Amino acid sequence: MTDGVLPDRQITGMIDGGQITATEPVTPAQVQPASLDLRLGAVAYRVRASFLAGPGRTVADRLERFRMHRMDLTGGAVLEKGCVYVVPLMEGLALPAGVSAAANAKSSTGRVDCLTRVITDHGVEFDRIPDGYAGPLYAEICPRSFSVLVEPGLALNQIRFRRGRAVLSDAELAARHADTPLVDGQAVISDGLGFSVDLTPGTGGLVGYRAKPHTGVIDMTRVGAHDPAQFWETVRGDDGMIILDPGAFYILVSREAVTIPPDCAAEMSPYLAMVGEFRVHYAGFFDPGFGHGVPARGVLEVRCHEAPFVLEHGQVVGRLVYERMAALPDRLYGGDIASNYQGQGLKLSKHFRV
Repeated sequence: MTDGVLPDRQITGMIDGGQITATEPVTPAQVQPASLDLRLGAVAYRVRASFLAGPGRTVADRLERFRMHRMDLTGGAVLEKGCVYVVPLMEGLALPAGVSAAANAKSSTGRVDCLTRVITDHGVEFDRIPDGYAGPLYAEICPRSFSVLVEPGLALNQIRFRRGRAVLSDAELAARHADTPLVDGQAVISDGLGFSVDLTPGTGGLVGYRAKPHTGVIDMTRVGAHDPAQFWETVRGDDGMIILDPGAFYILVSREAVTIPPDCAAEMSPYLAMVGEFRVHYAGFFDPGFGHGVPARGVLEVRCHEAPFVLEHGQVVGRLVYERMAALPDRLYGGDIASNYQGQGLKLSKHFRV
């Protein structure tokens, strides 16, 4: 079997073969070109603190110690800003030897500043699942800027499967960029493909958005239903810089238009911690075909840490780690499936009216 990220048809094969299990049948819409959407189950547990199960322990064991109360999500329930919840997912795994998995928040989840990570029995890392794992999956959810309404079946996370070594080396990335550009400009290649922030003023001087501190609830089940002005302040600038406020959450955009070729997938990773008092946020998977033939920039979910920080136009803030696909997917992002963010520029999550 070829090493690499498993494409859609191999994910479907894992479902058919019982290596991906589910309490409700997996729907075709969940299967993406290089990932699978994970659905919330019917209950949530408010817990005192975030946790990992750790060696020899199950998540259910840890819930008995840390749970505060149990919530029924049927019909919809609000997860409050600043609280931590654990939700059993409908999907579980029975991974074969040699196949590992990584999870991440979906783009729309990250863009509303909802920290969402997958945890497993015996797990020692968030969002990383070793080969051979057999057991349930849980979502840890901590809304940071907004309270959110969720219900069973809603997908906040996605999972990607890989066999063997998949990451492209810097030399391989440089060769690919020389053959078919991966970004529309100079490629900064160092442990992945670097990307920088665009602070060029748009209409009315707009360079980004900052989450308002006191808002209503975002209904995560509704698309295009919310007024951006009720949840976001516009960030404007005309001198190529902004000052990030400690604890504030921003939506910005990359200067570079990014391409993910059909035979690759990518994951967004933070840049070196030493470059500033901020980090690029949670949503990290880029599927094959993103930006392919349709210029698309990366939306940056940025949180400032302890001290105000000057962010300048063109500053490198993150990197894309490219991985080879084990095989070409049957469908590509944007071209063959409905994709909310193909061809995007500076854009809020799909929950907000344009």
